[in-house]
Amino acid sequence: MPRALRCLAIIAATLAAGGAEAQDYPTRPIRMIVAFSAGGTTDYVARLIADRVKGALGQPVVIENKPGANGAIGADYVAKAEPDGHTLFFSTAGALSIIPNMRTDLPYDPQKSFTPILPTARNTVLLAVNSGLGITTAQEMIARAKEKPGTFTVAVTGIGAISHLTIEMLQSAAKIKLQAVPYRGAGPAVADLISGQVNGMSAEVPVLMSQIKAGTAKIVAIAAQGRSDVIPDVPTWAELGYPDVVADNWSGVLAPPRTPPAIVAKLNAAFNSVVKDPDVRKRLAEVGVSAIGGTPEDLTALITSETARWRKVVAETGVKIER
Repeated sequence: MPRALRCLAIIAATLAAGGAEAQDYPTRPIRMIVAFSAGGTTDYVARLIADRVKGALGQPVVIENKPGANGAIGADYVAKAEPDGHTLFFSTAGALSIIPNMRTDLPYDPQKSFTPILPTARNTVLLAVNSGLGITTAQEMIARAKEKPGTFTVAVTGIGAISHLTIEMLQSAAKIKLQAVPYRGAGPAVADLISGQVNGMSAEVPVLMSQIKAGTAKIVAIAAQGRSDVIPDVPTWAELGYPDVVADNWSGVLAPPRTPPAIVAKLNAAFNSVVKDPDVRKRLAEVGVSAIGGTPEDLTALITSETARWRKVVAETGVKIER
């Protein structure tokens, strides 16, 4: 057989094998790694989607939490997993676009160590204050901060977290000095905000949705490119004169590198069917999250553009991560 025909035969056989593999896939429960503790925004979104995607894949998708190092531990675990589609990574901007700009010793490459499946959801970072302070607008909060620089305390969910970087951007843009108070989780930070131990809190919308509805916390602004569909009455920092204070967070599903294209296509179709479901979108909206969906290429483009944007933010703020 001529060499060219042999090559064509090999390619055809490979494609056929990949198609057969995807047809049988999945053959057992799928593990989806969440690089944060149970109970947070990322964990909630991941579990909601995982619970619904079982119907499309015919196997349960089990959430496994591997917190630590701002998402790097979970990311590294998936990057080294078998590329058979049975281990997935549910990640946010942190592990894929923010932390890579703060560390040069990461054991994974966000651009090369994963096979993107799709972007799943988006939410933004808000700044809320304790209702007892009597502050009702962002302008009042900024004025209070200018009166006594460094005394207005704001809880953040860790140094280098998106909530912390938002505060750093705001300080630079508004020419104010806030006192960021880092916490290891959202729960203790929320408790201290409500009790008045800290004046404010920078967090993703879902973290404080209950307190907002109860009236124990007052949102003064959100760090989004446009107003939120969930809280449309809240202004953005851009509207208030600070266009560079943007901290939209997002999540996506990825697989280990070299995952077969046929399996990627099957996963993409299954997860898209879930994030486009009206009931899922409604449940996400109730906690301040907007569903996205899309292609692997959409997620690749998102990671690339966001990495460039956060590189600039990290350089300008000079934030260094604790390891």
